[in-house]
Amino acid sequence: METKQIDLKDVLIANHKNFETYLTDKSSSVLIDRRRDAIIDFGKLGFPSVKDEEWKYTNITPALKKDFTFDAQSSLSAKDIEALLLKNCKGNILVFINGKYSKEHSTIVSPESNLVIKPFSEGDSAVLEKYFNKGISTTDGFTHLNTAYAQEGAYIRIPKNKAVEEPVFLYFISDATSANVFSQPRNIFIAEENSEVKVVESYHSVGANSGFSNVVTEIVLHTNANVDYYKVQNDSPLSYHVGTTQVHQEGKSTFSATTLTLNGAIVRNNLNIVLNAEYSDAHMYGLTLLDENQHVDNHTIADHAKPHCESNEMYKAILNGKSSAVFNGKIFVKPDAQKTNAFQSNKTILLSPDASMNTKPQLEIFADDVKCSHGATIGQLDEEPLFYLRARGISEEKAKALLVIAFAQDIIDHIKIEPLREHLLEVLSSKLGY
Repeated sequence: METKQIDLKDVLIANHKNFETYLTDKSSSVLIDRRRDAIIDFGKLGFPSVKDEEWKYTNITPALKKDFTFDAQSSLSAKDIEALLLKNCKGNILVFINGKYSKEHSTIVSPESNLVIKPFSEGDSAVLEKYFNKGISTTDGFTHLNTAYAQEGAYIRIPKNKAVEEPVFLYFISDATSANVFSQPRNIFIAEENSEVKVVESYHSVGANSGFSNVVTEIVLHTNANVDYYKVQNDSPLSYHVGTTQVHQEGKSTFSATTLTLNGAIVRNNLNIVLNAEYSDAHMYGLTLLDENQHVDNHTIADHAKPHCESNEMYKAILNGKSSAVFNGKIFVKPDAQKTNAFQSNKTILLSPDASMNTKPQLEIFADDVKCSHGATIGQLDEEPLFYLRARGISEEKAKALLVIAFAQDIIDHIKIEPLREHLLEVLSSKLGY
């Protein structure tokens, strides 16, 4: 087990020399230096294991034993891709297949004056030099590895005083039809002063082999910017995903993130938010619905660095079969962050005696004039409302589905893109047999 992990690590380090040669004429020396530093850090750390405290309940090692292809080609047709797109979700669409941008399957409808959107490799070099790899809060081997190979992904900039009316949909598709594929998209979003945008990252996989996506998304908000961010994971049961979303609120701003995990063998989501300007608001919502042997690990950080800021966090999980989940939420309140309001909640329903949940909400407060709370509950469906529904002629299966959807409604209501909300309800109903 350990030997194969070391082999993959060595392969990635050796391949990076060829990658650097490829980038010599395509990237600034600053970015090349940051990539070179990152591969050195990856060499020191390697891949995380259950011996690492932050990965204690998520064993990613078996996934790394597979023989991955890093430059897999795809034969997916336009019809194949269309079938993977979120139903009725119209807007700006960027499609990435095995981590690479597919121009022929992408559509941009917003004018460039309102939205600058292009592949990461074509992003403005001055902007990338300023923001690329801007203080990732969780520095494990995966984030360093992504930084070292950062070349493919989405570059989005919303200019000052612009509101993007049409949502941005980023589709990351793993085509594992002919081989196990490993992809590493890198995304960077800049919301300038008084700008507004809604962004959806959607992950899918096809084929009988395994797909592994190692993704980093960096988001920077300036004064009065408003960003609604959604992450939808409906991969195959053979897929693996490790993703880090790093948010910096550099000016008074509002950020909202909704993470929806509906499928996948092992999923690890890191959501880190730094509230680095007074009167900033951050909202984090998460919904997990798993079955069989699937596993999801949600790690969050709300880092209150300035006073008069507020963060609200609510994660819910619905676990069936032999599925398992982890929630590790941390709220930091720095000494200067007086008048902070920070709230955190994690609730889980176990639909099977074989399902399991590990939850660890945490507060670290170094200021004395704050309002902070956290809590977690794990249980089964309440028998009383279940009996009430059954007494009115509703089948047990349908009654359970109604109660589960009601449990998830708090998260669903925060989805501001109506077709996405309807799509989620359809998926929930289908998975629950309702």
